Amino acid sequence: MDHKGKQFIYDSDIEWEDLGGGVKRKIMSYDENVMMVKVAFETGGIGSLHNHVHRQISYVDSGVFEITIEENKKTLKQGDAFFIPPNLVHGAFCIEEGTLIDIFTPFREDFISK
Repeated sequence: MDHKGKQFIYDSDIEWEDLGGGVKRKIMSYDENVMMVKVAFETGGIGSLHNHVHRQISYVDSGVFEITIEENKKTLKQGDAFFIPPNLVHGAFCIEEGTLIDIFTPFREDFISK
């Protein structure tokens, strides 16, 4: 189901997309300017180092994560957040099972183009 422009978002209406390696995601809603994505990690799950042109801000909804942005590594827990400007190399390692809420601007076209 496409959630483009969905105004009221019910988590139970959206299926998880298994990304492998103990990571899965749900695209909650988006338009051309912004996208919200829920990403669940099992303990030991890895969001591999990567970069993209999008601005990203992420909220740690639950769990404990080691977040890498360029050469900086920080441990973040529930209630913490991080911001990634365009093109910086970043990644996540899940220390304790949890969920990140990612916001991208503009939207991640690569997440919906299959």
